[in-house]
Amino acid sequence: MTSMVSILFAGAATFALSASTATAQQGGISGAMGGKDPIASAQSAAPLSISSKANIVQFDAKGAMTVLRKGTNGWTCMPDAPDTPGPDPMCFDANAGKWAEAWVGHKAPPAGAVGVMYMLEGGTDASNIDPYATKPTAENAWINTGPHIMVVGSKEILAGYPSGAKPDTSAPYVMWAGTPYAHLMIPVKTP
Repeated sequence: MTSMVSILFAGAATFALSASTATAQQGGISGAMGGKDPIASAQSAAPLSISSKANIVQFDAKGAMTVLRKGTNGWTCMPDAPDTPGPDPMCFDANAGKWAEAWVGHKAPPAGAVGVMYMLEGGTDASNIDPYATKPTAENAWINTGPHIMVVGSKEILAGYPSGAKPDTSAPYVMWAGTPYAHLMIPVKTP
């Protein structure tokens, strides 16, 4: 499983588990993030008006989830994944969690469930055309995503935005066009 898949799978699993009886465990993952505060990292992914009230979760190398802080607003945030090359903390709403779960499971995303994901610290670089690419190749249009917001689960919102293999990532564009997981990428700073 790729790091990017692991990140989003963790997000999807978080959504499912946050509604369950998972209990918070402080400091449950040793060595994660090289000593950085995982809650501060997770909160850096979205505006504090969202991230300060969100569930904060973290996954260990075996995929076990620890709820670091129980949230109150329906959002979930995750800290930077230490095994990825760039900073990639993220926050997402419940619909984005459902979308991520569908993507990871190679299933159709739920209809009528538009979701939002924040990655204000940036994201690990990715293929702009292949949702399951694990590394850059000459054919898979690897791009630097930079800090961004993602709108997922709406084909209608994609109309009129560029969807080519090598988009200008300083302006809104469609990632993974032509796949069930196509979504709008909205940069918040020039990469």
